Amino acid sequence: MGIASINPATGEVMKTFDPLTDEELAAKLDKAAAAFVLHRETSFAYRAERMIKAAEILEAEKEQFGRMMSLEMGKPIQAAIDEAVKSAWACRYYAEHAERFLADEAVETSANRSYIHYQPLGPILAIMPWNYPFWQVIRFVAPALMAGNVGLLKHASNVPQSALAVEDVFLRAGFAEGVFQTLLVGASKVEGILADPRIAAATLTGSEGAGVQVGISAARSIKKVVLELGGSDPYIVMKSANFAEAVATAVKARIANNGQSCIAAKRFIVEDSIADRFEDEFVARMEALKVGDPLDRATELGPLASTSAVEDLHRDVQKSVDAGARVLTGGKPMPGKGCFYPPTVLTDIPRDSPAYSEEFFGPVATIFRVKDAEEAIRIANDTRFGLGASVWTQDEAERDHLIQELEAGMVFVNKMVASDPRVPFGGVKQSGFGRELGPFGIREFTNIKTVWIEK
Repeated sequence: MGIASINPATGEVMKTFDPLTDEELAAKLDKAAAAFVLHRETSFAYRAERMIKAAEILEAEKEQFGRMMSLEMGKPIQAAIDEAVKSAWACRYYAEHAERFLADEAVETSANRSYIHYQPLGPILAIMPWNYPFWQVIRFVAPALMAGNVGLLKHASNVPQSALAVEDVFLRAGFAEGVFQTLLVGASKVEGILADPRIAAATLTGSEGAGVQVGISAARSIKKVVLELGGSDPYIVMKSANFAEAVATAVKARIANNGQSCIAAKRFIVEDSIADRFEDEFVARMEALKVGDPLDRATELGPLASTSAVEDLHRDVQKSVDAGARVLTGGKPMPGKGCFYPPTVLTDIPRDSPAYSEEFFGPVATIFRVKDAEEAIRIANDTRFGLGASVWTQDEAERDHLIQELEAGMVFVNKMVASDPRVPFGGVKQSGFGRELGPFGIREFTNIKTVWIEK
C-alpha cells in the first residue's frame, strides 16, 4: 500500500502514495542545498512578506484544512479548524519578531567591539508526528525559514495529505522551490537522510524510542538535534483551588485532541479533602462526553488515530487493572467500526503498573490522592518524563513552592498546559531537550557566532 491516508473513524482507505525512490529523494536533498544558498541571503522583510502570505492562506482555507486533518487522524472538526488558525498565528508571530530575535547582541569586553551574531545552519530535517498535522510542522518551519534555513519534512506516514498541503501553502506563499519540501518516505529512511552531508541538523517530535534512534543517528554525524518526546503530565489540584474551574478544565485537559497530546494532563493528583468530590464530578463529566464522528460539530471525543493506537492503549489499561488499578468508568474499546476508545478513569494506581507513570496516549485519566503539596510533588516527579505540569491553587506560597519543585519544562498555574508561539516549549528528563517556539526556538537552529574586533 505504501503511504496511506486511512480515516480512523471508518477504516476507509482514502488515498495512497508511493514513497520516494532513492533517486527522487536525492534530488530533493540537492534542491534543498541549492535553495539554502539563495534563501540565506534574502532579507528578513522578504521572508516576512511570504510568511504573512502563508498565514493568510491558512486562515482563508481553514475549513478545508480542518476537514483534511479530521479525516486523516480523527480530531474533532472545530479543533482541527482551530489548529489551522493557530498555525497562522505562529507564522505571523515569527514574521513580526524574527529580525529582533536574531539581531546582533553587543557584549561588553576589552575589544573595540564584540557581539553575538546569529546565522542559519542549512537544510533542517523535521521528523513530525500525526497528532497535530499542521501545528507541529508550522512551529518548526516558521522560525526555521525566518532564520534563513530551509526545511525538509518527514511527516508521519498516516497524514500524507496534510504533509503535502503544508508544503503547498509555502509554495503558494511565494517561497522558492526547495525552501520547504515534504519527503514521503518511511521511517527506515531517516537514518540515511540524517547522515547525508547536505543535512545540517534535525528536530523530532515523537516517542522516546524514536528520539533515541534519531539522537544516535545525529550523534554519528555530529549534528544538532532538538527532541520533543513524551509526557506523563501531572495536573495538581489543591484544596485552595477554584474547584469548579479546576474540574471543568481537567476534562478538557485530558481529552484534548482525543487524549493524544504530549502535554495533555494525564495524572490527576488531588488533595484528600476534595478528592471524593473531584472524583465524582470528573467521572460524571467524562461519562457525559459525546463520542462519535469527528466531522460532527457536536462531537467532543473522536477516534484514536489507528487500530494499533487502540490496542496499545488498552493493553496498558488492562495491565494496570490486572496489577490492581480500579476502573471508575470506561476501560474497554468501543464496539463497531472505527478506532474509538471510551473516556476512561482509573484510580488506586499501583506503583508498578503502566498507569502510574507511563504516557497514556488516549482518553484515559488516572487519579491520585495526596495529603499535602509535598506528597503531590513526590508523585508528580516520580516519572521519567518532565514535559508540562498544571497546578491549581490560590495559595501564593504553595504556588511558588510547586513551581520551584516540579521537574518540568513548563508549569501552568490555574490553567491547562498549552503551546503558545510566544513562550518556549520543551521538557526535561526523558521528555527530551532543546526548545521550540519563542525566541529560544528560532535560535536553536542558528550558528551563535562570537565576533571580536580589536582596534
